[in-house]
Amino acid sequence: MELEKIAEIEYATWVGRKELFRLGTALLFIIGIMLFTVSREGGVSPLLVVAAMIGGYMALNIGANDVANNVGPAVGSRALTLTGAIFLAVIFEAAGALIAGGEVVGTIKKGIINPELIANADVFVWLMMAALLAGALWLNLATAFGAPVSTTHSIVGGVLGAGIAAGGWGIADWGKMSQIAASWVISPVLGGLIAASFLYLIKRTITYRKDMIRAAKYMVPILIGVMAWAFSAYLMLKGFKKLWKFDIVTALSVGLVVAVVIAFVSKMIIARVAGRIENSKQGINQLFTLPLIFAAALLSFAHGANDVANAVGPLAAINDALTSHEVAKKAAIPLWVMMVGAIGIAIGLALYGPKLIKTVGSEITELNQTRAFCIALSAAITVIIATHLGLPVSSTHIAVGAIFGVGFLREYLKASYARMVEEIKLHHKNSEQGEIESFLSQFEKGSLREKCEMLQQLKKHKAAVELTKKERKSLKRKYTHELVKRSALMKIAAAWLITVPVSGLMAAILYFTIRGMML
Repeated sequence: MELEKIAEIEYATWVGRKELFRLGTALLFIIGIMLFTVSREGGVSPLLVVAAMIGGYMALNIGANDVANNVGPAVGSRALTLTGAIFLAVIFEAAGALIAGGEVVGTIKKGIINPELIANADVFVWLMMAALLAGALWLNLATAFGAPVSTTHSIVGGVLGAGIAAGGWGIADWGKMSQIAASWVISPVLGGLIAASFLYLIKRTITYRKDMIRAAKYMVPILIGVMAWAFSAYLMLKGFKKLWKFDIVTALSVGLVVAVVIAFVSKMIIARVAGRIENSKQGINQLFTLPLIFAAALLSFAHGANDVANAVGPLAAINDALTSHEVAKKAAIPLWVMMVGAIGIAIGLALYGPKLIKTVGSEITELNQTRAFCIALSAAITVIIATHLGLPVSSTHIAVGAIFGVGFLREYLKASYARMVEEIKLHHKNSEQGEIESFLSQFEKGSLREKCEMLQQLKKHKAAVELTKKERKSLKRKYTHELVKRSALMKIAAAWLITVPVSGLMAAILYFTIRGMML
């Protein structure tokens, strides 16, 4: 008995030590930023020191929350271990930030407020500090509750709230805000539809066939080629946009060349591997493992290059305003500011990322390599479409929407299949049990075309039992398997809806607090 109590105490203290280690490491990082900023030559404003610490805190929270969308599906499908995913994401997020993060950033995120209505550089600095801290605090809360939210929307809400507090309601560009609000619906719906469409295509062309291996030899290289096409264009349009400017036609043209080469190479590799896998869904899943790992790496790189501005953009704007004593539309990003963002995202991911990675990868719906591949592909294609149409979509909303999309498609297909089986049993109600089982066995093993033919034959012969409309509805309810966790859906949707209002309200309160302290 005493030994059991000791074990319980040791476990409780181990959990506490683990949490204390995380908190201590995060604090050391922020203190390190403070010491580095203070030690820089030429004298440093105390405001810049505080802003740098807040920027580091924001970067930690981006790593903890936002990066999970890129590697979560790969972990949930067991294509990558949690440790392997963290290492991969850390390397490619940091590489994206440092290689393709750009040298200049817009000081007002998404142009949602008019900088000409900001009184002076001091007010601008207070505004950006309040926005940055509010965005970081909201991300921290969302991570604690296990809700993946958009870091872009968090900082947009912060800038909007602090901007209104500083310059009144007229300072906001409500047209831009309406577009951002529309993206709350557009991003997840578009991501979900595209992911579900690819999953259904894979089912129809590969896993519903008798000879899955033969079908995979033909279709998988094409799918990998489409992935190469999408990711090549995605990286050119988003990942490297601050180094080189590509129009969508050039990006798609170059991507097509890359896709053809990758598809040709994939065809040879799959032909060699196909002989060593079994003719089953599990065997087919193995063919998508490597492409999925590459997709996670490329998504992480593009995220580091594109979204690191959410952490360092306001900090770079504050640095520029304190140096030039004026409000500019563009600000240079010093190397030390970019390092704060890159290192902060990496540390935040390593310390607090696993919680959200598990949420995205396994707590919404069950994922395998094929489903995760469709999710990653959907993320790239949706961003390309949105970029071409000028829609301000969120990568977080796209990825999570894609996960819900494949989950709801599986629910629909399983429910449809269960109802078909039940109707077959009702048609054979007066038959021997052996005859029913034989027909069901033949039906289950048949290809999609054979299943359709068997159902048509049943419909031509009058059913032994005619189903009323009420009975059909009863069957539908009975065989609706919930493969998507509804509580996760409600929690995430609620978090998305309140992101901008909550971060905006917090930013307004923080702005008035900072202004009061400075005056």
